[in-house]
Amino acid sequence: MKALIFAAGLGTRLKPLTDTMPKAMVPIKGKPLLEHQIMKLKASGFDHLVINVHHFADQIVDFLRENDNFGLKIDISDERDLLLETGGGVKHAAHFFADKEPFLIHNVDILSNVDLQKFYAENAQKAKVSLLVNERKTSRYLLFDEAKRLVGWTNMQTGEVKSPFPNLDVDKCEKYAFSGIQLFSPEIFPLMDSSFGAKFSIIDFYLSIADKVEIKAVVDKNLQLLDIGKLDTLQMAEEVISCL
Repeated sequence: MKALIFAAGLGTRLKPLTDTMPKAMVPIKGKPLLEHQIMKLKASGFDHLVINVHHFADQIVDFLRENDNFGLKIDISDERDLLLETGGGVKHAAHFFADKEPFLIHNVDILSNVDLQKFYAENAQKAKVSLLVNERKTSRYLLFDEAKRLVGWTNMQTGEVKSPFPNLDVDKCEKYAFSGIQLFSPEIFPLMDSSFGAKFSIIDFYLSIADKVEIKAVVDKNLQLLDIGKLDTLQMAEEVISCL
C-alpha cells in the first residue's frame, strides 16, 4: 500500500521552532513528528511512502537517509522551488502513483487513533475519494448529503458557502470536520487539468468535481484527533503519543 505524507508546509503557527526546522522535524517525545507518522504507517502495512518537501527540505531528506528510510521505499516529491498547497502537492506527486491503486494521504501534523489499515481496506474501493471526518466543533465544515456524498463547504463564522450545486440548502446538509486523512484514487488525476495551475487547494478541487465524481465521508464517531498547529499543542501531543 502507498501513502503520501504532506510535510511541505511552512509551519508558521509553530514559530519560533519552525524558524530553524520544518514542522515535520519538530520533536515529540524525543522523535521528529515525521518519524511517528512513518512508523504508524509502516505498522499499518504501508510499504511505499511519498513525502512532499519544501521548508528546510534538506533536513527531511538527510533524516530519511540517515535512518535508511526506516526499511521502507520512500520517495521525495520535491516542492523546493514552489510550495504547491495540498491540491498542487497531490498533482505534483502523481507520477509516483502510476499503478492506479488508491493511496492514503495523511497530513504530517495530525495525530489520531484511527486504524489506518482498516480505513484503507474498508474504503479504498468504495469511492474515488474517501474523507475521514467526525463531528467535532469547528468554524469550517464539509457538507454532505444523506448518502454521505460531498456537496459543499461552509465557513460558519462568515456564512461563506462553496458548492457546485447552485441551489444547495446548507441547513439540510450533514456537517462534518475533516481530519486531514483521506483516500485518493489516481483515476481522477486527469481532472486536475491546466485550469487549476500548479498551486491549489485539494478541497477546492474536490468542490469543483463533487457534482461529477463520488467523494464520500467516512464518519468515525470514536475518532480522537490532535492537530499539532500551535506551540500549546506540543505538550498535548506528548500525551497523545503515549496513548496511541
